[in-house]
Amino acid sequence: MKTTDTLRLISLAAIWGASFLFMRMIVPTLGAMPTAFFRVLFGAAGLAVILLLMRVRWNFNNKLGAAMMLGVINSGIPFVMFSLAAKALPAGYSAILNATTPLMGVIIGALFFAERPGIYKMLGVLIGIAGVAVLTSTGPVQFNAALLIAATECLVATACYGLASFLTKRWISARGGLDSKLVAFGSQLGAVALLLPFFSYGAFTQPPASWGDSHLWLTLAALGLVCTALAYILYFRLIADIGPVKSLTVTFLIPPFGVLWGALFLHEDITLAHLTGGALIGLAVWLVLRPEKPRVA
Repeated sequence: MKTTDTLRLISLAAIWGASFLFMRMIVPTLGAMPTAFFRVLFGAAGLAVILLLMRVRWNFNNKLGAAMMLGVINSGIPFVMFSLAAKALPAGYSAILNATTPLMGVIIGALFFAERPGIYKMLGVLIGIAGVAVLTSTGPVQFNAALLIAATECLVATACYGLASFLTKRWISARGGLDSKLVAFGSQLGAVALLLPFFSYGAFTQPPASWGDSHLWLTLAALGLVCTALAYILYFRLIADIGPVKSLTVTFLIPPFGVLWGALFLHEDITLAHLTGGALIGLAVWLVLRPEKPRVA
């Protein structure tokens, strides 16, 4: 892998790790739904500008509906779930739990898409469950119902990510494919369409006590423009240059950055539970992503 690819991979991990920090900073003021809505709104606007600057033809080949539905599953629901979790979970917790995405992909593939996981993938799932248990039961956050609900919200989000990977193959790739930048833009449009009614209803019936200051809105803009729009471009460029399997190694790098940003800017504690639970989940992800030897007929 080239040095430039390595730098892009590390940059992407740092950006996505920062998204949990930003949500933790924004949610206490705006609430979960406004945070998720403005994230996808700014993400869609940023991607639209990028498409215009790159002079990409807006030809969805009759796949706009599919791309928008993917956005509901891959952005709308997960962003709400992570924003809800940010009320109770430190940024580092959410970043570590985000790494369970490949594990959820294995479970969903086995349950709904006739994917037969090998022994290493099944072992990875079991180790990943153990890692989640260690993180939630022995970490610095008090073990109670609120913690369990927040951890479950993170796992619902990663389950959506896992489901979206299979649906992308079925709805986009298997139907002739589509420019990944258009898929990203269409998905953000779908997420905006999903969240707009809920945001509007909440804004009129129970608006936040405060809409924040300029610092909060700059943070929100960074969450949408950098952690969503720019991150998509970096990720799809990596897929094009080094392939999807190597690009997934960003999953290993996001938790350290999430924990680091939380410790530096929010003074979150780094404990043995972070290290033990994170290491178990990292081992689980490695087992799931490792290439399996082809079976001999």
